[in-house]
Amino acid sequence: MREVSLRVDRYLVNTRVTPNQLTYLMTVCGVLAAPALLVPGIAGAVLGVVATQLYLLLDCVDGEIARWKKQYSLGGVYLDRVGAYLTDAAVLVGLGLRAADLWGGGRIDWLWAFLGTLAALGAILIKAETDLVGVARHQTGKPPVQESAAEPRSSGMALARRAASALKFHRLILGIEASLLIVVLAVADQIRGDLFFTRLGTAVLAGIALVQTLLHLVSILASSRLR
Repeated sequence: MREVSLRVDRYLVNTRVTPNQLTYLMTVCGVLAAPALLVPGIAGAVLGVVATQLYLLLDCVDGEIARWKKQYSLGGVYLDRVGAYLTDAAVLVGLGLRAADLWGGGRIDWLWAFLGTLAALGAILIKAETDLVGVARHQTGKPPVQESAAEPRSSGMALARRAASALKFHRLILGIEASLLIVVLAVADQIRGDLFFTRLGTAVLAGIALVQTLLHLVSILASSRLR
């Protein structure tokens, strides 16, 4: 996306558009993924990808414009994090509502909406677990955590962390990656003629979110980040 964002920057650097305004727009695009995914069939899945890709583009542009104009702010950093939280949650909630088949004409199965919301909650909690390390250190007067402190003290835990990082299965619950998976699931559903694969994907992502939330918490507690 950097290849695209750098081309967009040239039209914005000499305007009155501020980095924070771009961050607000970025967040709106990310949140729009949820209603986009409610459109039935492959079209809705594609709209979801378009929304998340626009989010990703603006996520690049707002930082580049901030650096170019030297308009840095804590508010901008905060808004960027809020946008990331909301986008991940929006995609997963949208997936759950899509799996519930709101417009199918039959009985709405709210179990799938619940699982999608559960996955969204897990995705948010994982980000919060990371961010709260900084909060805890700041409130106790400690300096920001060093990268080396993220490595678990236990050799077994360190090996498990490296294995999980190599497999990257945890990235499936991030909004951008999840939106691409949803397209694949939508195509499979179109071939099969029902929502089997979308519902299977919803259940799998909910499981990944729950497991990853717990493992990430254990990883933080087992590292030196809180020492």
